[in-house]
Order: sequence, then C-alpha cells, then structure tokens
Amino acid sequence: MDRERAIRILIDGENIDATLGSSILGRRPRPEERPRWDRLLAFATGVWGGRAHGVFFLNASAGMPMPFVQALLAMEFRVVPLSGRPDQKVVDIAIQRTLRALREREDDIMLVSHDGDFVDDLSASAHEGRRVGIVAFAEFRNARLAAIPGIELFDLEHDAQVFDAPLDRIRVIPIDDFDPLDVLR
Repeated sequence: MDRERAIRILIDGENIDATLGSSILGRRPRPEERPRWDRLLAFATGVWGGRAHGVFFLNASAGMPMPFVQALLAMEFRVVPLSGRPDQKVVDIAIQRTLRALREREDDIMLVSHDGDFVDDLSASAHEGRRVGIVAFAEFRNARLAAIPGIELFDLEHDAQVFDAPLDRIRVIPIDDFDPLDVLR
C-alpha cells in the first residue's frame, strides 16, 4: 500500500495580497475581505487526500504583522518571515529554494501565486510523478504557469472557497458553470 503523500501548500503572501488589493478590490483589503487560509488546507486535503501542510512566505523587511502571524500559527501554518535588500524579491527566492528542496521529497505541491518566476521549478516538479497545482485568481495567473504539462489549476475563490463573500471579479465563465441568476442579482 502506498503511503499517504503530504501536500505542501506554498503561499506567496505578497503576491496574493497585492493581486487582491490592487487588481481586484482597487484598495487595501479589509479584514473580512482577506482569504481564510484554514479553508485552503481543508480544500487541498479534500481534493488530493493526504495531510496538507501550509507554508506562508511573507516579506517582513518593514516589520512583522504579529496578529496575522499568530493567526496563521494557530491554524498550524509554518510562517516564514523574510527580509533582504530592497533589490531582492525575498519571497520569490525563498519559494524557489523550497521548490528545489521539495524535488528531493515525494510531497505533492500546491503553489498559491500568480507569479511566472516559478515556472522552471514547477515544470521540473510536475515531471517527477507528483501532483502539482497552482491556486490563484484564474484571470491573473501567469499563462506560462497554466501551460505546464500535468499541472492542476484551481481558482482561489471559486474552487478553494477561501472567501466569506463573493469578490467583484470579471472572469471567463465556462458555459457549464454559467448561472443566469448571477447576472440578474
């Protein structure tokens, strides 16, 4: 019998926060508009089976948001606060290093990001007989990420359902998912 694989969920906190604030809401998200990250762990377990382990990467160069960090710790996330020079993309560097380290393990990988900087590392991982997925807002996901053979694509709002209320997004709707009542509200 095969052992149950662990699922490593790597969250690019900076990328998700910027996309939510700048591209979707057009302002800084209010607390009630932020993702409920514990739901992502449940989603991963429900979709792939296994035990989900969340790793939340954040840029703490300007300080650490302790209430947020404490909330993540309470949900059993591993929080990785990073700092570096202004010219360094510290979160991207850490995620790339983590993806490379995961190649030595059999864990399945879900990356929560829109960023194309991870294409090479995810491509290598997707060819190693493991599940690899991207969880993001579909309309902002880097097209090169979506083109990786064997990768599974999930929408952060509609598939993972991490938000308490619907976001005001314009997205392409597969006709099988179209509900006319949504446009008549």
